Amino acid sequence: MKTVNHWIGGKTVEGTSGNYGPVTDPATGAVTSQVALASLEEVDAAVAAAKDAYATWGTSSLAARTAVLFRYRALLDAHRDDIAALITAEHGKVHSDALGEVARGLEIVELACGITTQLKGELSTQVSSRVDVSSIRQSLGVVAGITPFNFPAMVPMWMFPLAIACGNTFVLKPSEKDPSAANLLAELAAEAGLPDGVLNVLHGDKVAVDGLLNHPDVAAVSFVGSTPIARYIHTTASANGKRVQALGGAKNHMLVLPDADLDAAADAAVSAAYGSAGERCMAISAVVAVGAIGDELVAKIKERAEKIKIGPGNDPTSEMGPLITAAHRDKVASYVTGAAAQGAEVVLDGTGHTVDGFEDGHWIGLSLLDHVSTDSDAYKDEIFGPVLCVLRTETYEEGVALMNASPFGNGTAIFTRDGGAARRFQLEIEAGMVGVNVPIPVPVGYHSFGGWKDSLFGDHHIYGNDGVHFYTRGKVVTTRWPDPADAPAGVDLGFPRNH
Repeated sequence: MKTVNHWIGGKTVEGTSGNYGPVTDPATGAVTSQVALASLEEVDAAVAAAKDAYATWGTSSLAARTAVLFRYRALLDAHRDDIAALITAEHGKVHSDALGEVARGLEIVELACGITTQLKGELSTQVSSRVDVSSIRQSLGVVAGITPFNFPAMVPMWMFPLAIACGNTFVLKPSEKDPSAANLLAELAAEAGLPDGVLNVLHGDKVAVDGLLNHPDVAAVSFVGSTPIARYIHTTASANGKRVQALGGAKNHMLVLPDADLDAAADAAVSAAYGSAGERCMAISAVVAVGAIGDELVAKIKERAEKIKIGPGNDPTSEMGPLITAAHRDKVASYVTGAAAQGAEVVLDGTGHTVDGFEDGHWIGLSLLDHVSTDSDAYKDEIFGPVLCVLRTETYEEGVALMNASPFGNGTAIFTRDGGAARRFQLEIEAGMVGVNVPIPVPVGYHSFGGWKDSLFGDHHIYGNDGVHFYTRGKVVTTRWPDPADAPAGVDLGFPRNH
């Protein structure tokens, strides 16, 4: 059986712990390979390789770093289909969705290519007699990224390109469920000329995660995943003096006002709720229908959802693939089977869905729950599957209050033709990312991605300006040079005067 091994110090390194995890094809349920799970000794080896590389990479020129990144961008572009095929094989998402993931990751590589302007400092001259003050940003050292299964290429590319562009070296711990894309990203970086040890891929489970969180040579940790794990990452790494950005879970709402284009809103709801089988933190999982439009909106969503073709991700006709594991499929199904007992109307029940010829795959159909209450499990929990909840309110104010009462604050959207209502919404809603007639408001690369409340732990969002600030630290230099024409003035023990 094929083994997915680590990438440390610029080469493939076989696992030595003796522990392996299964990697399955979600469309068939078959185990296709195994992934090495790192021991603490292997964590030490990966961090040591990154620390050794930092001695030279951290002092390398911006021109040298960006030259590598420009070549890397070209290689990623040439290998889009190869990366997407690995994602489909191990995650299950359809090929077009996997290609979209690669494209969004490439945006951050492109941002990193222009890091020279992002790292410019500031200078104030003559703040006092012959005194100048400058501000500069410098790299941190060895930084780590811990990334989820749902975007095995995009989320790593949201982290390491900016980190290494800023002069850091990186240890990536991808999900053990779909590990191969991360290795290909590292191999292409090496082909682009990235020096050995600057980017390392360490596969593993909680042993590897805790090893990175507790390692004294890791200066910062980036994380994307569920809220409970994000909270744990933040608490543990912060207690060890590390800088942390930990992006957690979500329950993203879409508010639909009575004046909205209901066809456009229904199209958006289906796309945002069921795309990538609902396995994304920016999925719309709760639609809040305001006023009398609820019945018509639900009917339009149902009509569209019933037409979605579910099948293997490598079938060009498939629009939605399987879930990542059988255990996750069963957990998602439990929310649907228990919904009626908690007061919801089950408009669509996808729990019994199978695909001919692929009966052992991790399949589930699209589910639509109407009249969902805010105290039901289907509403309170992040389901992370193709289940859409519809809630009803009488007014805009009630809808916003319902949404703001959620402990999550990742992304949200409003559908309306009223510019005044949209403007009010974007100011009143308590979430980090807002869409106006845009269901999944993932920012472009030069704006930062991140939520509020239980969707983010730490002070920095990911990529964009926040990403650059996270992977660097500021330093202020105050300088006085005597004028050569002046004779020495003696010693003055007083506090320096600024005026």
